[in-house]
Amino acid sequence: MRVFETIPEVFAARGEPLGTSAWLTVDQDRIDTFAQATGDHQWIHVDVERAKAGPFGTTIAHGYLTLSLIPVLSADLFTVRGVRMGVNYGSDKVRFPAPVPAGARVRDHAVLIDVTETAQGVRLTVRHTVEIEGVAKPACVADTLSLLVP
Repeated sequence: MRVFETIPEVFAARGEPLGTSAWLTVDQDRIDTFAQATGDHQWIHVDVERAKAGPFGTTIAHGYLTLSLIPVLSADLFTVRGVRMGVNYGSDKVRFPAPVPAGARVRDHAVLIDVTETAQGVRLTVRHTVEIEGVAKPACVADTLSLLVP
């Protein structure tokens, strides 16, 4: 885990990689649970038998499930000390280039794209590239915004 002791250290790291997460398996139970939480029960996600004859040959994770895994995937990549809290501020440029088949493993590569001083604190833009084991295209590329409150 990369540890930033001060906010100026974060500013100095603009443009640098923050690391790569461990692999996480996206199993059918996780997909079904996400479907229950969001109400998105489209057959390509939850109907295992029908999905066998579908375009992917199996069920696939929801794109938003893949996006929602970024916090758990990146939790051990970096931390900033000396701040009161970090707040999710949103996302920019979210794309889902490749589907995540049920049972696939994914991991996150994170890069600190930008650091900006605001009236509320320091806003970080981190580019997350979620890759699928053995697949050339990433599952998700998203620039997330976080606000660090001193």
